[in-house]
Amino acid sequence: MLEDWRNGGFGLYVHWPFCQAKCPYCDFNSHVVSRIDQKDWVTAYKSELARVAELAPDRVLNSIFFGGGTPSLMHPDSVAAVIEAAQEIWSFANDIEITLEANPGSVEAGRFAGYRDGGVNRVSMGFQALNDDDLRRLGRIHTVAEGKAAFDIARDCFDRVSFDLIYARQGQTLDNWKAELREALAMAVDHLSLYQLTIEEGTAFGDRYARGKLRDLPTDDTAADMYKATQEICADFDLPGYEISNHARPGAESRHNQIYWRYGDYIGIGPGAHGRLTSNGTRFATESIRAPGAWLQAVNNGSGEQLATALSREDEIAEYMMMGMRLHEGLDLRRYESLAGVAMNNDKIMHLQAIGMIALDGPYLRATVRGRAVLNAVLREFLAD
Repeated sequence: MLEDWRNGGFGLYVHWPFCQAKCPYCDFNSHVVSRIDQKDWVTAYKSELARVAELAPDRVLNSIFFGGGTPSLMHPDSVAAVIEAAQEIWSFANDIEITLEANPGSVEAGRFAGYRDGGVNRVSMGFQALNDDDLRRLGRIHTVAEGKAAFDIARDCFDRVSFDLIYARQGQTLDNWKAELREALAMAVDHLSLYQLTIEEGTAFGDRYARGKLRDLPTDDTAADMYKATQEICADFDLPGYEISNHARPGAESRHNQIYWRYGDYIGIGPGAHGRLTSNGTRFATESIRAPGAWLQAVNNGSGEQLATALSREDEIAEYMMMGMRLHEGLDLRRYESLAGVAMNNDKIMHLQAIGMIALDGPYLRATVRGRAVLNAVLREFLAD
């Protein structure tokens, strides 16, 4: 019987936990330090790859993603060494996607040719805004001019370039966002990630919000209008939404992120990295130690992994639904039935279809535009007993 993970593919996520500055909205595992011994980090990454290779032998690797933090602070030789180590373990797919996240600053931009020569074939750039006032408010250390200059260099080095923007920012109106989005789309190569600003506990923005000092955020209704406008405008520019926050020209979707959303297997190495790995017929959820120093020491002692939890069938079904329903294509009801051992509840399908939340396209069940705007509620309906 075909192992379920093969429906989604196999990827490798490498977490680089360091940044030049901590953005006030960011709740990722990122840290600002004065000194980094990159040789020690490369040695640790290679050690972790060797450890997990024993659990997942003889596989074809579809993607590698260097995330962070700010992976563009890695030396190109460091990135190349990790890619080479992975290739010594697994066969690479002929069309393997190797992505590196980059800050659009002048220091990182000078390294793009080195990353390309080391094996990277896709860059994802964290623009976040296209005006300098909002960049400062978001704690970004680049200007719009610096970002655009770095973007031009990236386009010269790579055929595939994506960048991120955040909307529903302080003081932003619907018309402001529409104009900014059209400017971004005029620049875009083949992919955009467009995220609504969320205020997370434990961040600087979260603390300010709790004290009533984060003012002029758009209302929920305005943010919903921004989301709706985003879908319409991107579709007009031939970058339709293939996932709730991601837009691409047909064929240019992020293969690595599709492994997550199509519920494949992926190995996560680096501080705080998560993974899903099927071994001997059981899918495990893995998690690495979060603190960089503690992770490095643990790897030196044999393993940076903190948890490896065997997932129940119910866990797998819930995760497949939560990930698959984020995609425009939706989830495959045949695969659901194979995982669950029974068909999906037809009464729930009929009810949600009747009120316009979902649609059926052959064997695929997907959220409609209305349903994607309230996806958590749709999922609660499906996952309720």
